[in-house]
Amino acid sequence: MAILENTPKNYSALIQEIESGQVKIPQFQRQFVWERAMSARLIDSMVKGYPIGTFIFWRTDEELRAIRNIGNLMLPLQSKGEFVNYVLDGQQRITSIFAAFKGERIERENGRIEDYSEIYLDLLANGEDDIVTVNTEQRPSNELIKLRELLSNDFTLLASYPEAQREKISLYQNILRGYNFSVINLKQASIDVATEVFTRLNTSGRTLSLFEIMVAKTYDATRQFDLSEKFLQLRAELADVHYGDLPAQTVLQVVSMLLEKEVKRATILKLDKQRFIDTWPEAVSCIKSAIDFFRGYGIPVLRLLPYATLVVPFAYFFHKHPTPPTGEQLGRLEDFFWRVSLGSRYSSAVESKLVQDIKKIDALLRNKQPHYQWTVDVSSEGLVSQGSFSTGRSFVKAILCLYAKQHPRSFDSNQTVRIDNAWLKVSTSKNYHHFFPIAFMKRSYLGRDYWSYNHVLNITIVDDFLNKNRIRAKAPADYMQKFAEENPRLEATMRTHLIGSLERFGVLENDYDKFQQARAKRVSKLLSGLLIDQETGQEEQIDDVEEILEEEISEDA
Repeated sequence: MAILENTPKNYSALIQEIESGQVKIPQFQRQFVWERAMSARLIDSMVKGYPIGTFIFWRTDEELRAIRNIGNLMLPLQSKGEFVNYVLDGQQRITSIFAAFKGERIERENGRIEDYSEIYLDLLANGEDDIVTVNTEQRPSNELIKLRELLSNDFTLLASYPEAQREKISLYQNILRGYNFSVINLKQASIDVATEVFTRLNTSGRTLSLFEIMVAKTYDATRQFDLSEKFLQLRAELADVHYGDLPAQTVLQVVSMLLEKEVKRATILKLDKQRFIDTWPEAVSCIKSAIDFFRGYGIPVLRLLPYATLVVPFAYFFHKHPTPPTGEQLGRLEDFFWRVSLGSRYSSAVESKLVQDIKKIDALLRNKQPHYQWTVDVSSEGLVSQGSFSTGRSFVKAILCLYAKQHPRSFDSNQTVRIDNAWLKVSTSKNYHHFFPIAFMKRSYLGRDYWSYNHVLNITIVDDFLNKNRIRAKAPADYMQKFAEENPRLEATMRTHLIGSLERFGVLENDYDKFQQARAKRVSKLLSGLLIDQETGQEEQIDDVEEILEEEISEDA
């Protein structure tokens, strides 16, 4: 059971413990953010004898990843087996006191330097005036003394002040050096208890993330394992292939799934540190294999993936099956991807559904067809009814994945469109082109519901320049006829956007309904070919746009 121990400390003892490395800031604390003026106000309260609140330390010999400094000031490392006081409450105050008393220069995250030696005591202050200040404009030097110099024991400097000021200097020295800080030590507590205490004490209401806790919990200096650094390294590597924004939560779920076949927060928190560290390289390898699969499958960027969570079951698959899947097994894995994505599978109750879906992965690893408890509707009618365009919906992202798989080409040049995460942040991105532009639809289809044309079946993926500078609000018939003059392979280009002949798709007539129906039919055909029939266990195996075009040409004849 945790024990609370009240241990008052005076200024000298606190500063000595900070300098020796006995007081540290745990990784789950935020950065030092107090401005110099706020720190001066804190010191002013001390000079006036006001209470400045209680510091709460977690006293433990457990070795954690700590910010091994106070306010970016490098401090000694923890000795093996030595007790350390991790600050649970009072970080901003302690950092302010230490930086001000040492007169240090603090570098902020944005690179700005703030000089804490520029905190002064006003030797003429009276009554309720601020004794400690950062405002020194138009003040004679003998009316002020730097806090750092006040505590320096430089007798030559102090002797340079008039006698009345020397008396105040001596008074302020004695007050600050004798100031007693109220400190409570939390002892015999696990990291789970310590982080829970921190969360409850945190006045900003910021709850610790699971990743922040696991960074602290899995730190091991002997094995040179720092989860924060390992994760940043992984993200940097994934950034090279446009998957660098993979959430930390997903990575933790992969590790937990490989170890326990569970991904609940409570399970992750209980993972053994050494097993976690042992498993990390395998988890990273499996994550990379999963992402290689997605990229090879035609999903070039993370932002198009319907759920980042999909990395978890696919990483598990490659943990059990290190080589790329082929044949029927590949078909079943693809079927799993589309059913999860089109069925909005991970939009709620993710933890329990992941555990259920790992059983499906186990089945297809045994070359068995999994049974799915949910259905997906990829009929033309279903696509029209479900396809209102929003990049936050997995169903829409699945259709966008289908578009990306066709390697779309630019309307005017037939060059491959480069798909990049930066282009796909929001549904209003210029790279999501409404083939029948919204402005055109508002102008020509008065009274039409917005959702009917702000629709994924009306979306093509194009380059930014083409959308902003060539198409804008023009009628499809107008801008496509222009592109036909520039691009002799326009028909082939449009097939990469799942759009057939301009006449058949109603483009030359600016007929949106005809266009939507024709494109719905094409998308439906492709998706149906990617799904395995639940009753027969057979795929329709129509995943070739050219094959669909041949069918349409035959129908026309």
